[in-house]
Amino acid sequence: IKGASEHNLKNIDVHIDLGKIIAVTGVSGSGKSTLINEILYPSLSNLLMRTNRSAGAHDGILNYQNLDKVIVIDQSPIGRTPRSNPATYTGVFTYIRELYSRTHDSRIKGYKPGRFSFNVKGGRCEACSGGGLIKIEMHFLPDIYIPCEVCKGKRFNRETLEIKYKGKNIDDVLNMTVEESMNFFKNIPRINKKLELINDVGLGYIKLGQPSTTLSGGEAQRVKLSTELSKKSTGNTLYLLDGIKGIGEKKKKYIFGNVNSIEELKSKTIKDLMNIKGLNYK
Repeated sequence: IKGASEHNLKNIDVHIDLGKIIAVTGVSGSGKSTLINEILYPSLSNLLMRTNRSAGAHDGILNYQNLDKVIVIDQSPIGRTPRSNPATYTGVFTYIRELYSRTHDSRIKGYKPGRFSFNVKGGRCEACSGGGLIKIEMHFLPDIYIPCEVCKGKRFNRETLEIKYKGKNIDDVLNMTVEESMNFFKNIPRINKKLELINDVGLGYIKLGQPSTTLSGGEAQRVKLSTELSKKSTGNTLYLLDGIKGIGEKKKKYIFGNVNSIEELKSKTIKDLMNIKGLNYK
């Protein structure tokens, strides 16, 4: 980064090695967030992904051709409505729906994976459009949500809920915690692999179908982290991770050991003073 001059940054140059885990640290107000969030990320996003983000003052970014994309793993919500949840965001729900569509009863009735989606017509409860909740507008107060009287919050219609795998219907699965579902799907490798990653970042206690609106910022961030760790990287991705909140030191050590072991990750940047021990450069 050449000539970073936004806010408290005074025409500084910053060299970031690729293929390493880098920590950006400093006292409050020193310009850490400005450097990463206001200069590096928007600039690389514009250069690599053809976006049109506003970037802070700087002279330029050199050698960005060694990267193909930049990804921010922050604490923003994974969704803004109760319809989104960890299962849908991480992609594990796609595999679960496919599994339910291959049961004996589903094949007899001709049900496809879409039958077990609460986002399309067919298997969902139409009274709440698969949300399980009905929104009550409060005008001058925040809207409130109450369980759907037809499906009792289960999101699916009666016919769909009759389909079971190992004695559990699709709603039962969405109400399982990650730890519970790991045991339930222990013989289904592609499902269990994703669940293990969610558990490994310290989220074994959350429910698969837990509305995203009930997740804290730290929980949302860790859902994103587990999702990225499950992807096959091109080896040329820059990850910008703004710390990891609400997780114990034991889990932090596991996570960073996990990240270090993934050879496909070309470069990672971690902005958190509590996480700098053992990193390549500070």
